[in-house]
Amino acid sequence: MLGNLKKIIFVVIVTTISSLYCISQTTVPSATVKNLSGIQVNTNTFSNDGKPFVIDFWATWCKPCIEELKNIHEVYEDWQKETGVKLYAISIDDSRNSKKVAPFVNGRQWKFEVMLDENSDFKRAMNVNNPPHTFLYNGKGELVWQHNGYAQGDENNLYDEIKKLVEKEKTGTENK
Repeated sequence: MLGNLKKIIFVVIVTTISSLYCISQTTVPSATVKNLSGIQVNTNTFSNDGKPFVIDFWATWCKPCIEELKNIHEVYEDWQKETGVKLYAISIDDSRNSKKVAPFVNGRQWKFEVMLDENSDFKRAMNVNNPPHTFLYNGKGELVWQHNGYAQGDENNLYDEIKKLVEKEKTGTENK
């Protein structure tokens, strides 16, 4: 009985420490992904010349993900003109399905950067459990907002957060 209690306490402590680490992580963690040309990219190089950027985890088999990215695609050029935001769409399709991603993306003519996280290393580093999962970073590369799931109109909420962030950065009133 005492042994089981010790195990439970140990698990609670480890879980708490792990959760605190994930919560405190405010910058993009280092992991290797590939662009659609197959070139490896380290995720800690994701940036946008001092402007906000979005990291969105998705998969070709995830209908809400596709709906979200389709809706963002329709307004993405306007978002870029108005705020300078950049989107990294991270496919979590595994190596068996990742060959479908480039034709899938090209057929939809998405203008944002699409990366492949075939081994789910970046997904794990970002503590993503299920797609879609969206992260917004400020121009300094600090996490300022995140959202899991998708419902019609969520892209408008994301854009509202981007606009607020851009306004804060313009006026110098940004705080985490």
